[in-house]
Amino acid sequence: MVTQKTVDEHFDNLASALGGVSVIDRKGNYITLPAAYTEAIKQMQECHGYKGKLVFIGNGGSASIASHMAVDYTKNGGIRAVAFNDASTLTCLGNDFGYENIFSEAIKMYGDRGDIVIAISSSGESKNILNAVEYAKAAKCIVYTLSGFSGDNSLRKMGDLNFYVPTKKSAYGFTEITHLAILHSILDIICKERK
Repeated sequence: MVTQKTVDEHFDNLASALGGVSVIDRKGNYITLPAAYTEAIKQMQECHGYKGKLVFIGNGGSASIASHMAVDYTKNGGIRAVAFNDASTLTCLGNDFGYENIFSEAIKMYGDRGDIVIAISSSGESKNILNAVEYAKAAKCIVYTLSGFSGDNSLRKMGDLNFYVPTKKSAYGFTEITHLAILHSILDIICKERK
């Protein structure tokens, strides 16, 4: 039987994940969440101004977040955005280049210099995400990362802005909900500023 205490503990853990978000820049310096949001919004608006796009990538639950955010940033935020989660694309690129290269190959085909690649990985260790970020950086894209679990995960050190959620490996849900909350709150601020 689920008790009130069980429910309260669950939401306390979620609040802890949300409240524990930290951000580091490309040099490894900690920056405040408001400063990170300000920089992200400025870069997204500049990207939109020169007809660039946001490129969301993620696996599993993070793929769902990528798809959701690509639609919302385009429809509600007025910023072109894509996610590479079409089954034919994924299976073709996986078959021809290996699963670890599905996103880097998609970025090679569709990405442009100055695009913003938003890489979402709960563990921060997904090889296809890490490879895509390496390629995006070499192609002169701006990169934002969202990761969780270990504080020294590989992805956390790779982006221009790196959002980290301090969660346990068993806490996928808290990590994913927090990643969605971060991206949605940035979008909500953009939408509010457009009015």
